[in-house]
Amino acid sequence: MTYSGRDIALFVVAFFIPPLAVLLKRGCGIDFLINICLWALGAIPGIVHAFYIVHKYNDNFEDIERGGLVYQQVPGEEPTRVTYGASNTAAIQYRTGVLTGKHSLHRSVIVRQEPHASLTTVSDTSSTDASLDKSGPLVKEILVDTHKYLVEQSGIVPDDPTAIRKTIEYWSDVLDLELIVLTGGTGFAERDTTPEVVASLLTRTTPGITHLLLSTSVAITPFAALSRPVTGIRNKTLIITLPGSPKACRENLAAVVNVIPHGLDLLRGRSVAKAHAQIQGHKGGHVCVHERDRSHTHHTGHSMKLGTPVTGRHRSSPYPLLAVEHAQKIIAEQMRPLGTVDLPLSQDLIGSVLAADVKALEPVPGYQCKLQALLTLAALLAEDGPGTYTVGSVSLAEPNDNGAQLQRGQIARVATGGMVPLGANAVVMVEDTKLVKASDDGKQELEVEILVQAQRDESIREVGSDCAVGDIVARQGQVISNVGGELGSLASVGIKKVPVYRKPRVGVISSGNEVLDHHTTDKLKPGEIRDTNRITLLAAIQSAGFEPVDLGIVKDTVEDLEQHLRHALDKVDVLISTGGVSMGEADYIKPILEQKLNATIHFGRVLMKPGKPTTFATVSHDNTKKYIFALPGNPVSAMVTFYLFVLSALKQLAGYAQSQNTVVPVKLAHSIRLDSRPEFHRVRVSVGSSGFIAESTGKQQSSRLLSLSAANGLLQLPPKSEKQKELNKGDIVQCILIGSVNPAMGL
Repeated sequence: MTYSGRDIALFVVAFFIPPLAVLLKRGCGIDFLINICLWALGAIPGIVHAFYIVHKYNDNFEDIERGGLVYQQVPGEEPTRVTYGASNTAAIQYRTGVLTGKHSLHRSVIVRQEPHASLTTVSDTSSTDASLDKSGPLVKEILVDTHKYLVEQSGIVPDDPTAIRKTIEYWSDVLDLELIVLTGGTGFAERDTTPEVVASLLTRTTPGITHLLLSTSVAITPFAALSRPVTGIRNKTLIITLPGSPKACRENLAAVVNVIPHGLDLLRGRSVAKAHAQIQGHKGGHVCVHERDRSHTHHTGHSMKLGTPVTGRHRSSPYPLLAVEHAQKIIAEQMRPLGTVDLPLSQDLIGSVLAADVKALEPVPGYQCKLQALLTLAALLAEDGPGTYTVGSVSLAEPNDNGAQLQRGQIARVATGGMVPLGANAVVMVEDTKLVKASDDGKQELEVEILVQAQRDESIREVGSDCAVGDIVARQGQVISNVGGELGSLASVGIKKVPVYRKPRVGVISSGNEVLDHHTTDKLKPGEIRDTNRITLLAAIQSAGFEPVDLGIVKDTVEDLEQHLRHALDKVDVLISTGGVSMGEADYIKPILEQKLNATIHFGRVLMKPGKPTTFATVSHDNTKKYIFALPGNPVSAMVTFYLFVLSALKQLAGYAQSQNTVVPVKLAHSIRLDSRPEFHRVRVSVGSSGFIAESTGKQQSSRLLSLSAANGLLQLPPKSEKQKELNKGDIVQCILIGSVNPAMGL
């Protein structure tokens, strides 16, 4: 390799200026020799180290360039010079910026405010056309948005082991970056070699991070088992591999993005007391024995400690940002039917789920009767055949204890549903008969001619032919619907009570100093709002077939919130609160749940719009498990998250085997711009000649309750990308139905 003239001049000046200055000032005496020796001991190792850095950089740069690395920040530029920083830190300067590495003469650690990270996309296709890379820009955006990472490098390499290895070695060994994230190349394809290359370069493995990545993905889709994530440490650089799919990258990164900084602090020997207190979720006094943090205690969970002044509050949420599917999976894992009760058979059972099979106590029909519900028929013996017969009896659809016996040569007139006389084994319709003789008053048939040959047992319902005693008429898990069929069937076989899963009692409470009851007749003062969340949620709960409990409004104080929440848990199985779950100064719900009620917060943020701060927790109250959904205060956010998370949970508690929302494909009636987050867009769904059609309800701000007016669907919109920023009119999108489809159009 070669050095530029500027490099050589720099080293000459750096080497000769200090002794020349001493010589001019003090002359060539014993002091001069002593100073020269001291200078050499301190300066020469640093200069040699700098030569090594440039040499190492040039070698790696040439190899990486040959391997196919496409730099986005440093597109193939040679270094122009090597300088020394004020803190004896070697730096390589490029025309496009300065990249700083830890090369101190005194081996001191440079503590950076943000971990320096890099990311690489491993793809044959993207390495030839960078515009095809969607995962790399997405990962960079997520890291930067957390305000916890400074992405110094990003690039693309082909699925080539040499190119991958050289890139990792350069970024970890030369640039000394703290975090390297690779996307792609982790599947089963022949050229998917990223896991093998990364594993060969690691000095230590991190199985916990690997497990977290894999378990997060598998919880969303079983196909994630086909991914081969590898994570670990190379010297003091943490390396993480992610799948090539943007969706999988987002889900995986959400699981670890808030954990990694703590690990990097430990890896680099930085103070971890604050981060440890935020991240750990164990009860009581966990003791940390990391370097320089010999012991400390902290409160339970992630929430900010109650009493912390506003200046010490969190500036970014300590709760991982989960995908909607992951959050739904977590909820489902916590849900179990509440128990069973025996309830009288009535319309109050609509929406209940049977907890056991139900068997018939009586046969249907309970007597031999006529089948057709047409006209009055004639009952006779089939073997008698056509001819004229005397009408021996009349059987109407009414109680009959006589059990009349039909004689040979006689027929009986039988009404629909009437009992077939004993001795008869066939029925013919009145259209196949002719009146021969009537009574003197003309009101009764005395003789009738049968015109056709009757078939034995034709049009006769035998006892128990529909349902015999002991037959199962309804099975465990069956929902008693509002159609009425289940209730009617149970009533027909003599059922008086049925065992069903108990429905949860669902309480709704609103929080906020500015919130007033919607019934108030007082004129609103500036800053006051009417409580629309409670009435909306209570209506949705009742419409879904569950018992709503109005728990009123509570002020935003720790004492009031704790008292009202405890009182609410005495009354209900599921508690829904709205407001107080974000990052505001008076958002106390999460700290109170964790620190006052000893609740477990299973998640505190979801990657969605609206509804990002949605929180789900469980708590043991009087030895009974209670479920808490802390929803955002914005009305639309509260309702959207109710349908996405709460409603399915209520159904699971009530024993529903299928609790998921009904999702149908719809055609867009107009174009819709996409958001950076997955969005649930409120629409009106109707039925057209080509299927379901969705029309937006207008502006979609989370505070605009009118966007829910007449809405019966939530479009599942993907996040925007460089390739797709909007959906066009006529595009097909999946839609969650939250109400009945336009009845005027018909379904």
